[in-house]
Amino acid sequence: MKIYSAAQIYEAITTTIEKNQISSNDLLEFAGTQIFNWFHAHMQGAQVPIHIYSGIGNNGGLGLVLGRQLLHHGYNVHTYVVNFSDKRTKDFLINYDRIKEFKVWPRLLSSGEDFPEMHKDDIIVDAIFGIGLNRETSDWVKTLIKYINASDAYTVSLDVPSGLYPNHAPEDKEAVIESNFTLTGQAPKLSFFLPETGVYMQQWEALDVGLDQEYLQTTDTEVQLIDTFEVLPLYIPREKYAHKGTYGHSMIMGGSFGKMGAVTLASEACLRVGTGLVTAYIPECGYPILQTALAEAMVVCDEGEKNITKIKYDIDPTVIGMGVGMGTDAVTVNALKAFLKTNKKPLIIDADALNILATNKTMLKLVPAKSILTPHPKELERLIGKWSDDFDKLEKSKAFAKKYDIVLIIKGANTITIYDNSLYINNTGNPGMATAGSGDVLTGMLTGLLAQGYDPITASIFGVYLHGKAGDIALTGLGYQALTASDIVAHIGEAYLDLFKKPEEPKQEEAK
Repeated sequence: MKIYSAAQIYEAITTTIEKNQISSNDLLEFAGTQIFNWFHAHMQGAQVPIHIYSGIGNNGGLGLVLGRQLLHHGYNVHTYVVNFSDKRTKDFLINYDRIKEFKVWPRLLSSGEDFPEMHKDDIIVDAIFGIGLNRETSDWVKTLIKYINASDAYTVSLDVPSGLYPNHAPEDKEAVIESNFTLTGQAPKLSFFLPETGVYMQQWEALDVGLDQEYLQTTDTEVQLIDTFEVLPLYIPREKYAHKGTYGHSMIMGGSFGKMGAVTLASEACLRVGTGLVTAYIPECGYPILQTALAEAMVVCDEGEKNITKIKYDIDPTVIGMGVGMGTDAVTVNALKAFLKTNKKPLIIDADALNILATNKTMLKLVPAKSILTPHPKELERLIGKWSDDFDKLEKSKAFAKKYDIVLIIKGANTITIYDNSLYINNTGNPGMATAGSGDVLTGMLTGLLAQGYDPITASIFGVYLHGKAGDIALTGLGYQALTASDIVAHIGEAYLDLFKKPEEPKQEEAK
């Protein structure tokens, strides 16, 4: 799914109006009707008090369209206008007049007034700002937002939670509506998926608000949301007469005394995702562990007993996943530097290998182009430096990926893959995957996909998706706290099968 910038949304609105020879208010009416249909389907006429807070721009006009339609269908509606300026849009004024046809005069809220009484069982509709916010929130509106948040009423925001921007961080974190559900126009916004801004909403749904489909389909976006629909075309079917050599020889390089589990997890994940062969390159202390824990893996031992000290092997791997459990001992740093000077194989770099690169940044120039780096937030900070907010983090990450011509995977909730100024936001995964070894599993999966012939960006997008989906499937019957990295590995096969699952058909009503 494409994620459009605010500028692209406004361009889509202009294109739709001009192409269909309609007014902006006609489009607003259509959008308001779509939102009303959502409310009506969920509420079925229930007389729960609905408090609609409308601003004085087009988002406020949208709130008034919704209010009018809810009133028309007999709902218990209270409307307020958050009167934060003397400038009003034309479409707001049209709908302000139209709602009065129902003998309803929205209450004007201004600085110094007592705010409306609300209860925790009520519903609040937040239509104060929308994506058009272009100013800092005044003190009294901030107080109103804090009052709404403190009410504990179920809050539905229109387009974005008020005070939140689609493409940059809010100036004041206390001046943002904490939305239970956000109904957004046409497509979600980037801010929905970042840790600092995504916390302001629990759920979201994108509604078709009538924007021109040709524009939407032909417009390229910097950001895409990745789910089953996007990854299914990436899948490469197995050939009938293929053999294990067809699907590559993966090497997992890492491990140190006390950290051999990381290599075991990565190696098994690599096999489960479909590589033909796996060889683990490890220090000698790990030999009995790997040979016992994973019968399918081959093992090559470094001459070091407890750490990797001199990387040397006679095999010809297709791709190398490195860093899991490796440690950062000085002798390992030297071994990695010497290896990078001669290596020409594609790399997936994770964990301690990333930390070594972060403290020896001249080594980054030795990393082959199109290699895949998979930092978690702290590892990312060591690589690119501190950032002021999540949007600054993305800009610095794009610059870093471009400078070294690598694919950068920022792990976390909604893991983000970055390459060539494009962002791919993953929509699978769950909080239970915040557990030891989960990243090692991802490294193994990426290595296995790359070995099978997927190009680096495709392997990254597909691997992150499968990793999250396996975690989602594993969650069933376990719960967040009990999920382990081994559970993720065990469900990689089901994640593949899920790609081809037919959508459930609507249940037929039983004959009466």
